[in-house]
Amino acid sequence: MLRHGPRPATPRPAGLNPVPGADPASARVRVGREVAGRGGKAVSVISGLPLDAAALESLATRLKKLCGAGGAVKNGVIEIQGEHRERLVAELVRLGYAAKQSGG
Repeated sequence: MLRHGPRPATPRPAGLNPVPGADPASARVRVGREVAGRGGKAVSVISGLPLDAAALESLATRLKKLCGAGGAVKNGVIEIQGEHRERLVAELVRLGYAAKQSGG
């Protein structure tokens, strides 16, 4: 007979924590929306993150999974396909960044 009990707590993967050495609270992280050059399709753009290229890729992967969308890192800016600003700001604040929405 199978017994079902409470699930054991799973540890958070290392990629979910803010990068050591970078001060996330002092960074001006902005989450905006762009449509220029994309055929009218919206892209959520995250700029101002104080991370190196590898850490940006890791964070971008996490945010893409959170939103269930594609995206890329270009010139130090994370682009997530679709309109996900509220969700992205909430996650970045949870990770310790002082993130705000920019634009209308």
